Amino acid sequence: MSKTKKPGKHATRLSHAGRDPARFHGFVNTPIYRGSTVLYPTLDTLLADDQEYSYGRLGTPTVRALQEALAELEGGHATLLTPSGLSAIATAIQSFVSSGDHILVSDSVYRPTRRFCDTVLKRLGVTTTYYDPVIGGGITELLTERTKLVFAESPGSQTFEVQDIPAIAAAAHDAGAEVILDNTWATPLFFRPFDHGVDVVVHAATKYIVGHADAMLGVITTSESATAPVAKTHDILGLCPGPEDVYLGLRGLRTMQVRLQRHQESALALADWLAQRPEVAQVIHPARPDHPGHALWKRDFLGSSGLFAIVLHPASHEALAAMLDELELFGMGYSWGGYESLILPFDPTTYRTATKWQVEGPALRLHVGLEDIEDLKADLEAGFARLASA
Repeated sequence: MSKTKKPGKHATRLSHAGRDPARFHGFVNTPIYRGSTVLYPTLDTLLADDQEYSYGRLGTPTVRALQEALAELEGGHATLLTPSGLSAIATAIQSFVSSGDHILVSDSVYRPTRRFCDTVLKRLGVTTTYYDPVIGGGITELLTERTKLVFAESPGSQTFEVQDIPAIAAAAHDAGAEVILDNTWATPLFFRPFDHGVDVVVHAATKYIVGHADAMLGVITTSESATAPVAKTHDILGLCPGPEDVYLGLRGLRTMQVRLQRHQESALALADWLAQRPEVAQVIHPARPDHPGHALWKRDFLGSSGLFAIVLHPASHEALAAMLDELELFGMGYSWGGYESLILPFDPTTYRTATKWQVEGPALRLHVGLEDIEDLKADLEAGFARLASA
């Protein structure tokens, strides 16, 4: 759709991909198209079913604009949109499996992905084995003749293990399996999955692509060979994101690079500050040299986003509540990627199966938003004071 087909830098692509103002009377942004029925001018056109748009569920100019922009940005063959990140994950997985098949899933995966595998896929006769996210090429030992895909998430969005995606992809392809990657943390700007052997990329576009905590949206981008099975499943499942959410995804895309630069800078600064705090036992941020996966991150990634974790020294529930309940800038909520800072306690000990989460104190996941970094430090410093006094 866009007239700008020159490669360009990321900032230029983000500003121009998927846009065609001349098609919409000169308006810079593609309008919101709301609709179900699309009329055909003639019987022959109807029977041929060859016009650009045929039914609202199957796409609109707004949907196509975002799909084209994301496919170009990701370096994939095609992009499809879904109503949420979880629906994108479920659709991508279902595109390659049947009853009796086996899949490998990272033990550090987004917990709703695990629930989908342990319930819906199990009921359909698909077996899931969870693997240590730092297994690398050793994943060969887990691949069987029934293994149809490997589902990776790097880094994990709670515990932030960095995976050796090229090694995992090479092993999977040797065994005839597809590789799906949840790339929400890094976005297409900071990790290029198709350059590292991935077949299908999913995003919770709700996070950094939308960027303003005001829309739900999922993205599936495919290699050429993976496009047909994913498109077929997407069509059969009848997936259709809301028009306003798609428009908000397009709007967010235009500013994603400048937002991510701020998220990255502030998160690293806050992580370094937290590493010096007496209340903090460990900072878990892949871009820090003390992270176990830092070498892989430095080799494969182009940057880091605003999400990381810390482990506190042992503290009671009451002390932790005193710290978190009165925070003014860090809200507690199950998301990230927006302009606002968030903080959330987590404990994966009850659902990890391939690895063990062994820490002595409470763990907190932080998303560093666009607020002033000194104000964020002051908010946490006051929280630490309440923690100590409790």
